[in-house]
Amino acid sequence: MNSPVLDILTFETGPLQENAYLVVDRDRRDAAIVDPGDDGDQLIAAIEQAEAKLRAIWLTHAHFDHIGAVKALRTHFSVPVHLHEADIRMFEAGPFQAASYGLPFDGDEVPSGRFVDGQGLTLGGLSFTVMHTPGHSPGHVTIYGHGVALVGDCLFAGSIGRTDLPLGNGADLGLSLLRIVALPPETRVLPGHGPATTVAEERRSNPYILDLLSRVPR
Repeated sequence: MNSPVLDILTFETGPLQENAYLVVDRDRRDAAIVDPGDDGDQLIAAIEQAEAKLRAIWLTHAHFDHIGAVKALRTHFSVPVHLHEADIRMFEAGPFQAASYGLPFDGDEVPSGRFVDGQGLTLGGLSFTVMHTPGHSPGHVTIYGHGVALVGDCLFAGSIGRTDLPLGNGADLGLSLLRIVALPPETRVLPGHGPATTVAEERRSNPYILDLLSRVPR
């Protein structure tokens, strides 16, 4: 029996150029969208053009630039929204977060789904695992499966997530990053901003990761 095939479409959304990802089972066309940050009408049109059957909205965390199109997509497709419990307060504060940047924001009801560490996710024939990776925010998660890690704002190509925002924690982020870069080297890393990378590349050249690894007891 053939293994399911994963397709991922990337959309750069909003003024902060946040990456939203449409994860699709190529054969069944079941799909989830990860971090729909803005531009809801365009995302809806893209999902329909891809002939994808949206089943869920998965949020790595609840900073406003990652959740701005949740209401539009949830309303249009009538799908559940999933978020870690520790970021619910942040989700509720979305309008206030956006206002601090002078940006408009259309808030939504609190997500009904709750991510927990180690949770399995099924999408058509695809399977993923939720990793709780706090630091950039207390409820931040990474979604891993089929050789791909959707890391939100934990890890970027050559950089790492901020911890100077409200509820950020540098020590927690360090532990989360070590967990992410312990994934197989060939793992494709899809961040919340900027280009994709791999675990191997970040272990080889990311100065923040190199510093973290140098301090791990051998």
